[in-house]
Amino acid sequence: LGDCAVCHTAPGGAPNAGGRAMDTPFGTLYTTNLTPDAETGLGRWSFSAFQRAMREGVSRDGHHLYPAFPYTAFAKTSDDDLQALYAYFMAMPAVRAETPKSELKFPFSLRPLMAGWNALFHDPAPLAPVATQSAEWNRGAYLVNGLGHCGACHTPRNALGAEQGGSAFLSGAMVDGWEAPSLTARSKSAMPWDADSLYRYLRDGHSPRHGIAGGPMAEVVRELGAVPDADIRAMATYLASFNPEPVPEATAQAEARRIVDTAARTQGQLLGPAQRMFDSACAACHHDGDGPTLLGVNTPLALNGNLASAKPDNLLRTILDGVRDPATRDIGFMPAFRDALDDRQIAELAGYMRARFAPQEPAWPDLQAEVARVRAAPGH
Repeated sequence: LGDCAVCHTAPGGAPNAGGRAMDTPFGTLYTTNLTPDAETGLGRWSFSAFQRAMREGVSRDGHHLYPAFPYTAFAKTSDDDLQALYAYFMAMPAVRAETPKSELKFPFSLRPLMAGWNALFHDPAPLAPVATQSAEWNRGAYLVNGLGHCGACHTPRNALGAEQGGSAFLSGAMVDGWEAPSLTARSKSAMPWDADSLYRYLRDGHSPRHGIAGGPMAEVVRELGAVPDADIRAMATYLASFNPEPVPEATAQAEARRIVDTAARTQGQLLGPAQRMFDSACAACHHDGDGPTLLGVNTPLALNGNLASAKPDNLLRTILDGVRDPATRDIGFMPAFRDALDDRQIAELAGYMRARFAPQEPAWPDLQAEVARVRAAPGH
C-alpha cells in the first residue's frame, strides 16, 4: 500500500536499500536504506524512533526529514499498522548501502527550517472517521490519505512544496515528467470515473472506458497487486465520491459509443500524412472496431484521458518510449518510436491523434517544441 520499494530502490540496487534520486524544484534528494543494516539502515532504530519519523518527520538522530518522504500522509497511519510495517522492515535481509548526500539549493538545504514548514503545513493528528459515511468509504479514506499517499502525486503543491488543500485536493499535478491526472470531477477523462472503473484500474491497470496505467502509475498498480480486493474496493469507493454520481450502465455504454463514433467520423476530415503514419504505425493495435486484439487490451483512444488532457506530456512520453514494463500482463506491450520518428513526425502524429480522438478539445500549441522538450527530459 505504501509503495515503499518503488522509491526506496535505486536502479539496479537491492530492494528497499535506498539511493534512488528524487528530483524536486528545490534540488535532489536520495531515498534512505530501509533494510535493518545497523550502520546504514534501520538496524538500530527502535519502534518509537520509526514511529516519530513516520508521524513527525524527525529522524532517529533528531534531524528533520524533508517531505519528499511523505510523512504528512503516513502520520495518518494507525499504531497497529506502523508496528506491522516496522516488523516487516526488521525482518528483511540487511543490506549495507550508504545514502548519498542531498543536493538542495540554499536555503532549502538548512534542515532546521523544516520545523517552521511543519508548523505551517503538517497536521500529525490521526485521520478522524466521518460518521455520515460508510465503513468502506472511511477505510478508503484511511488508505488513500495515509499509507497510499495518493495526494503526493495527484495534488498540486504550493511554492514551498506543500500539498494544496480545498478544491485543489487530488486535482492533478506533474511528477517525474508525467501528468498525474485529477482524481476528482476536474478530470479531463472523456467518461467520468465511477467506483467500478476505479476498482478495475487499480486492480488490473486498465478500465474499459479509460486508458491504461502507464509511467509511475504502472509501478503503483504492480505493488497494489498484493493488496486484498476489499481494500482496493474501499479506495475506489472513496475516490469515486469526488466524481459525479454514476449514471445507469446502459446510459454509460451509449455515451461511450457516442464518443467513439464521433472520433470515427472525425477521421474522414483529417486525411493526410499524419493519418497515414497513424494507420501504419498504430492502427493495427489501436482500432475502434471489433477486430482482433493483437497486443493486450484495446481501449478506444477516444476514451483515453491522455488525449483529452490540457498537457501532451503523457501521450508524447508513451509514443517516444512505448510500454516496456506494463502494470499487468493483460495490458501488453507497445514499441518505442523515439528512434524511428523525428520531432516533426511525432508532433504531426500527436496532433492528428488529438484532433481525431478528442475533437472537443483545442489543438496543443507548439507541439514540435513540446516533443523536443519531452524527448530531452530524463527518465526514458
